[in-house]
Amino acid sequence: MITGPISIDELKEKLKAVDSVRIVFTDLGGRLRNLSVNPDFFERVAHEGVAFDGSSVDGVASVGSSDTLLVPAPESLKILEFEDGKTAFFTGRIYSGHKTRSPHDPRALLESVLAKAKAEFQCTFLAGPEYEFFLLRGEEAGKNIHTDSAGYMHTPPHDRGEVVRRNIVRTLKACGVRCEKEHHEVTPSQHEIVVECSDPLEAADRTLLFHYVAGEAAARQDCRASFMPKPFDGMNRNAFHIHLSMKDLNGGNLFYAAEDEHRLSPVARHFIGGILQYARQTSIIMASTFNSYKAYIADREAPIVRGWGVKNRSSMVRIPYAADPRNTRIELRTPDPAGNVYLQLAVLVAMGLRGIENDLDCGAPDVGSTYQKHRKTRLWDTRYIPKSMFEALVEAERSAFLKETLGKAIYDNYMALKTADWEEHRTHVTEREHAKYLGV
Repeated sequence: MITGPISIDELKEKLKAVDSVRIVFTDLGGRLRNLSVNPDFFERVAHEGVAFDGSSVDGVASVGSSDTLLVPAPESLKILEFEDGKTAFFTGRIYSGHKTRSPHDPRALLESVLAKAKAEFQCTFLAGPEYEFFLLRGEEAGKNIHTDSAGYMHTPPHDRGEVVRRNIVRTLKACGVRCEKEHHEVTPSQHEIVVECSDPLEAADRTLLFHYVAGEAAARQDCRASFMPKPFDGMNRNAFHIHLSMKDLNGGNLFYAAEDEHRLSPVARHFIGGILQYARQTSIIMASTFNSYKAYIADREAPIVRGWGVKNRSSMVRIPYAADPRNTRIELRTPDPAGNVYLQLAVLVAMGLRGIENDLDCGAPDVGSTYQKHRKTRLWDTRYIPKSMFEALVEAERSAFLKETLGKAIYDNYMALKTADWEEHRTHVTEREHAKYLGV
């Protein structure tokens, strides 16, 4: 099944120096899963795949048809060097049979959306995710699990996570992934690392790599990396901002127009219009857990209003400053890192392309803080991003666009998983309820 620019002989040569081969993929909810295989058997795995029980992985297969194959994507190979050895890290493709791609594989969905963009719109994309995470002690919730009390861009010794960030950056650099910047974030124990932009499929594969490397680097310093969207009351969330630029097949930036007030082309404005049009319908993809929606509050940098702005960090879609026209891009600020990155990127591109297809208008940009506007709200207010997972699920249930974009197999399984997640949350009795109501 190996296809692509690298041959099986080249792969075997690269694997001579490694101690293990790890094939990583995501379940439909976005959690990392993996299989380790003996390098001696890699050629067979590359050609035939390795079988696993798909029914034991959320959203991948049913018990009645559980035999599933995992095949390494050759272009995703990275050699990770840790103190205790070298690991060959592959992203996996999911198959439901020999040469038959699984309809539940989120990576396949992103591949399909990007192929459609190239064939029908004659365009490609560059994506640049920003990775935010907490470095925490221990496992117990409610305890003092912070590793520092530092704030935005603080220096050591206040910033006690610098050694972990440095090890993440060093490990990624050694396997060919360059980081543009890294620093302590606003909230105690919170950090951000930004890697260079790449093709969206590679960016998604790199996101799996980043989560894995961050977890390993943190564990080696006796702490853990958490990508939970909103771990703490009264503090900022972990975001997963996605920068996206659109290129023609000659590499020209389709979002740039020199004559426009904000240097945005009609294509860019229609693309933004599509994002705004379908933002509520796709919210369950961008913010996929009930915890995600606890972050959508005023003055905590998470967007709450559907809109776009120039250099405006309160806007849902932001146009960052770009000194070079080739870097004109948009930034989507709604996603968080608990979601499935393949679904997030596929849906983002699909929303924008639908906006271009239908000449959707993005309207005027936000002026000033969006947190200070629309203070008088209704329980169901479509000016806003959904305020709860339930609201997002209702929007997704009503959405023909989301069903069409995800396809029936992924849509049905994803909605079943997320509805069950919401029901578990809705019916769970918490300590806070005991404190408020046990004495009634």
